[in-house]
Amino acid sequence: MDLLSALMTVTLVHLLAAASPGPDFVMVSQQSLTQGRRAGVLCSLGIALGLSVHIIYSSLGMAAMVSHSVEILAMLKYLAAAYLIWLGIKGLRSKASAQGDEAHRAVKPQSTSRLIAMGFVCNALNPKAPLYFLSLFTLVISPNSPLWQIALLGFWMMLLQFGWFSLVAFLLSRPQVRRKVQRVAHWIDRALGSVMLAFGMGLLISESKG
Repeated sequence: MDLLSALMTVTLVHLLAAASPGPDFVMVSQQSLTQGRRAGVLCSLGIALGLSVHIIYSSLGMAAMVSHSVEILAMLKYLAAAYLIWLGIKGLRSKASAQGDEAHRAVKPQSTSRLIAMGFVCNALNPKAPLYFLSLFTLVISPNSPLWQIALLGFWMMLLQFGWFSLVAFLLSRPQVRRKVQRVAHWIDRALGSVMLAFGMGLLISESKG
């Protein structure tokens, strides 16, 4: 895959994944609602920095494996396809849930370094991250991919992550916006799930033909 196609693929897939509700989203939304936009943006920065942990081991590990074994690459592609399909099905099965106000609980103001550290740890210790990044890098990395291109893709993902969650912080620091989003959250999950399912099926079909 050429660099432009890889960047476009990473942009779409990573934004879809970031938009799906998870620990990072919960943390940013809670901090934005309880402490304001500054806290949400600082947590977003920490989350983006935490992403570097997964990018480093995934990109270097993938680059090493795919350059030495076609069989390993094929196996990883099937695993990636299965994971993306699972994400898609999970999104399609999303149901409406009752709204809650737990994010409005009073929280003691946190320092800049603590807020960044909170975001970093939240992302770096996400148990679902390794398989996700393995799946994503499988889509865009080939045996001929130079290290600088892999590093560029990783840095771009960090920028996307920071940009998305900063936007979330700006929007969800307004409680009325969060309430409106909650009403249609399950429909958003279903739309994102259908795209993830399409990516997984596309990867599975392309590998089967190959």
